[in-house]
Amino acid sequence: MWIEQLKKKLVRNSKITTVSFVHYIRLFYRSVIFVVLLVCYVVDRVHGKETILARMESIPALLWIVWAIFVLEMIGRFFPSVTESPGCQKQFAKNYIKSGKTEIKIQDNNASVLVLMIWISFNLIFGGLHMLGILDDGIMILLCSAYSVCDMICILFFCPFQSWFMKNKCCGTCRIYNWDYAMMFTPLLFVEKTYTWTLLALSLILVIRWELTFYRHPERFSENTNDYLKCANCNEKLCAHKNQLHSLWKQVEAYKSKRKHQLEK
Repeated sequence: MWIEQLKKKLVRNSKITTVSFVHYIRLFYRSVIFVVLLVCYVVDRVHGKETILARMESIPALLWIVWAIFVLEMIGRFFPSVTESPGCQKQFAKNYIKSGKTEIKIQDNNASVLVLMIWISFNLIFGGLHMLGILDDGIMILLCSAYSVCDMICILFFCPFQSWFMKNKCCGTCRIYNWDYAMMFTPLLFVEKTYTWTLLALSLILVIRWELTFYRHPERFSENTNDYLKCANCNEKLCAHKNQLHSLWKQVEAYKSKRKHQLEK
């Protein structure tokens, strides 16, 4: 009863923005893709098949639909959009709102190098195991799909890069926001297929464009110089949803602790 009342209160006091709604949609279909791939991989291995690529390529229409979805997502990042997060939209000139200040403050810039090194090292382990024949192409595809789901989890619920390394206040001020697709598709480097390498190539172009913009116009990436990054101008409001989820979790834990204490009496 107490839990239900709390849930109703949270729902009543929260309004999911368009940007957040798009994130939840992406989380849904990326999760579906991952589950389907996982089931196919397990079934194929049970029947003695080494990879799920043959199964994927046996249904070319479905394969190209999934490929097109991610391609269109990435192409959309090259242009201003009202359905995308301020985190990736701050690179555009139209979203640069001069604050009147000139000091560019980006405290997480050095941490981005650390994240890059950790990510490359982490994925080189999988890449090395793949080249040794211990991991097959199917595992690399699964790893890529798992990264795509984790990407949405980082945005919607908890981001270890933000909490442990970058220390930025939110996704809107994230220094490496547009690295997500390149990080997501890193395992595809080891899967020698046209459709995998085109996804990786486009994601790298996205990162290069992002980094060039950062070094040419760092003022767009700093909250001190760009008022677009102020909380008042945010069209995402994900921090509110995250805070509500954290509050719900804490209250549930407090309730469980209280009930346990009562039962122990």
